[in-house]
Amino acid sequence: MENKATDKLKQMISNDKVRRMIIIAGIVGIALIFLSTYVDFDVGSAKPEEEFSVTTYSTKIESDLQGVISQIEGAGKTKILLTMENSVEYVYLNDSTTKTKEIEPHIRGVLVVCEGGDDPVVVERISEAVTKSLDISTAKVCITKLSE
Repeated sequence: MENKATDKLKQMISNDKVRRMIIIAGIVGIALIFLSTYVDFDVGSAKPEEEFSVTTYSTKIESDLQGVISQIEGAGKTKILLTMENSVEYVYLNDSTTKTKEIEPHIRGVLVVCEGGDDPVVVERISEAVTKSLDISTAKVCITKLSE
């Protein structure tokens, strides 16, 4: 049985068509290996996780707050400044390579500067909106009038 398989293999190798096909397949394989250093063949793979950026996070919150607060009656033109307490914190499993969750940074303070910042009713509305939406205390919020 083993002898028959060996004889059959020798016959195939001695055949010119089969030999050429093997050589062509080898050349194509080598070419693909060299080509893979220049071309990314990972078309169907999932996108890598985006890295968390505190700057992007705070800018997003600032713009969201600015959009909402400027809609509050009497607030008028609004600018927001947000300060963060720390960076993002990652929680890993015991093997130190598998990330289980990200803990977003804590907000240290919010400064709201708006045209209606001198009206106590507007200040109260804005203060309530900011503290409830960000789940922070009123001591962390400063609201003042926008200078002209």
